[in-house]
Amino acid sequence: MGYDLGVDLGTTFVAAAVARDGQVEMCALGDHSTVAPAAVYRAEDSRLIFGEAAERHALSDPGRVERWFKRRLGDPTPVLLGGTPHEVTALMAEQLRDVLDIVSRAQGGPPDRVALTHPAGWGPYRRELFDEVPRLAGLRDHLVLTEPEAAAAYYGVNRTLGDGATIAVYDLGGGTFDATVLRKRAGAIEVVGEPEGIERLGGADFDEAIVEWINYRHGGRPAELDPFEPASVVALALLRQECVRAKEALSVDTEASISVLLSNRRFFAQLTRQDLESMIRPRIESTIGALVRAVHSARIGVDDLAAVLLVGGSARIPLIGQMITEELGCPIRTDAHPKHAVALGAATVAAAGVRPAVAGTRVLVGGGVPANAGMSAGHVRPHSPSPRGVSRPAPPGRAPGRTPPPSRTRRRRLAVIVLAVLALLGVLTLLLIGFGRGPAPAKRGLAASTVVFSACSQLLAPA
Repeated sequence: MGYDLGVDLGTTFVAAAVARDGQVEMCALGDHSTVAPAAVYRAEDSRLIFGEAAERHALSDPGRVERWFKRRLGDPTPVLLGGTPHEVTALMAEQLRDVLDIVSRAQGGPPDRVALTHPAGWGPYRRELFDEVPRLAGLRDHLVLTEPEAAAAYYGVNRTLGDGATIAVYDLGGGTFDATVLRKRAGAIEVVGEPEGIERLGGADFDEAIVEWINYRHGGRPAELDPFEPASVVALALLRQECVRAKEALSVDTEASISVLLSNRRFFAQLTRQDLESMIRPRIESTIGALVRAVHSARIGVDDLAAVLLVGGSARIPLIGQMITEELGCPIRTDAHPKHAVALGAATVAAAGVRPAVAGTRVLVGGGVPANAGMSAGHVRPHSPSPRGVSRPAPPGRAPGRTPPPSRTRRRRLAVIVLAVLALLGVLTLLLIGFGRGPAPAKRGLAASTVVFSACSQLLAPA
């Protein structure tokens, strides 16, 4: 009997779920955990090793290991592993191939269809780069959707949404944050308004905040450890593991003990939930602001939200639910395993099957949906025709194919480019005049040019 696969290539962890016979379940990617670390190691024989095995090699050979490389998608600088450059798309393709090999061995064969997810906040540039990942991995029949949409699909597994009901998805993973408003209408889930995202904000950043707190408590000694000296590498790895464990423990307890090994001496630091909340509150406030903007872009009132769905391993932090309740005052919904929701939802969508239609922005639920799925997700990009009965129309104005026509965002960027060119011409004029009048005006012209160049580089950065 065939099966369909959902894969969440996360920033800090990778997860996979299998849909078969109307049931959706996780597929273990590691010996000690259902999810695998998003780490890669380049062996001496040029093999790329991923997951738990990569983390084990990191203890003895840290120069050949890279973590969180998904964050660098779109960065023109390649990732160096043991001095060898690698493109991020190629690394992610090998990572995906590794997941497919693990799942195929466990399931007795390859999947019929694969659904992949990415952050909702990615712009067209990174989405196009991500589209290269399954192609390089050799996948033909696959779907691509955003992480919040996948989470909403899984939300329908255990809960029933009435027609017209609207939910907001708060997705705080290991490395990124997404907020999206979704509505169920006529048996379909559609995105409402504009999704909001924050790059480089997630559980990994909270872990680093705890490491910095430990460093401060111990007079900066952890920061003085040589990251390439074997004993120091082990000590730093154990310290990070302790910080992650403490963060997760504080989702349940009010205090956690952190073991710190320095210079063959062991110390213990007591971290309270209040300590952690004071470290991360400004960052959580920024996610709440993004959530509010996503709700406002949907042109609905807070009272129109049926619930806010918390997704991602970091969404377990009690402060998040507390601040959302204070800000929005609507019900909060969480799953027992929020870290698995995206992969489970992707498997649900893969089993439903998606193919292009003529117009609109919805995914219509058809006969291929697992019996316990309840709903599917919108804005899915299909990459191979599917015979099964779910359709997702292309966004209005978009012709079939990968590259969209000029959009409002692109028109804005073009306007920014024109303004930047005019500003640069103006600065050059000031420079010429300044040098003609003496050193003081020239210095002011140089200062103005620095400001303009900095502003233009920020405005023209790829989405």
